Amino acid sequence: MAHVASWKKELVGEIVEDIKNAPVVAVVSMQGIPGQQIQAMRAGMRGHAKIKMTKNNLIRLALDEAVQYKPGIDALAEHVDGQCAIVTTDMNAFKLFNKLKATMSPAPAKAGDKAPYDIVVPAGPTPFGPGPIIGELQKLGLPAQIMNGKITIKKDTTVVKEGEAISADLAAMLPKLEILPMIVGMDAKAVYGDGIVYSRSVLDIPDDYYSNMFATAAHDALAVAVEIAYPAKETLPTLIAKAYRSAYSLSVEAAIPTKETIGALFAKADSQMLAVASATGYTNDDIAARISSAPVATAAEPVAQAEQKADEEEAEEVSEDEAAAGLSALFG
Repeated sequence: MAHVASWKKELVGEIVEDIKNAPVVAVVSMQGIPGQQIQAMRAGMRGHAKIKMTKNNLIRLALDEAVQYKPGIDALAEHVDGQCAIVTTDMNAFKLFNKLKATMSPAPAKAGDKAPYDIVVPAGPTPFGPGPIIGELQKLGLPAQIMNGKITIKKDTTVVKEGEAISADLAAMLPKLEILPMIVGMDAKAVYGDGIVYSRSVLDIPDDYYSNMFATAAHDALAVAVEIAYPAKETLPTLIAKAYRSAYSLSVEAAIPTKETIGALFAKADSQMLAVASATGYTNDDIAARISSAPVATAAEPVAQAEQKADEEEAEEVSEDEAAAGLSALFG
């Protein structure tokens, strides 16, 4: 830094000191943010973060010098591009990313901006009444006509493709059509914490991502434990209910009379009797009346009804929340 001006040395030193004292450091894009909005963002993060904006080469110098305090932080330098700032904070990397992401908001395009996506002017009435502006719309390639006292766009029209430059005329017209295609805000390009540089692809995850992953894992672990009959506090109610259903079905199938199965056995015998009578043509007044008044049940129906009853008893015995509680200790 022998050839660096004194004021630049001082600024680099301030950034290095901020980096040294903060557990988390981020390179943030400030591209296109109006000055007034930047001040509001600074105020919103005051007390939890410091924002330093300067020339990119000074940011890189500060990152190189800060390596002695934060090994690996110089990897942030490759993300320094365009209009950037260094943010130092006591928040963790993911919380910082979400806080910065919350500053993003729609903004009008400027002449020369690259379209972030295909910009389409939808069909329908515009805010304009009849007047010379219809010619300006048509000049931009929009099929405009007057309908019901309003200038109306006849069909959806793509005015610029993704990645193409937005012309001055189009940039002036889009806000009038209530189209704000640009997104501006403090965009975290990369964040350093605990010796690791996190890219935005790692940080940009939904708030409920990990909780949903844990819930799925808990559900799957419980299902596996029940399938392999692994005894634990969380699985025993389900395993006992499952064993009861299997024993009940086997008892009915093998015609073993017990207090629990005798009703199902009588019902099974009765349905089999009616099925045989119907198949052989044997009848009397009682059988004929019963066959004509209701469909003949199959032999399996009493068992199925018994299993359904067992399922209902199981649902009463253990709720999903109770089964999942403490699942982290299931295989401990």
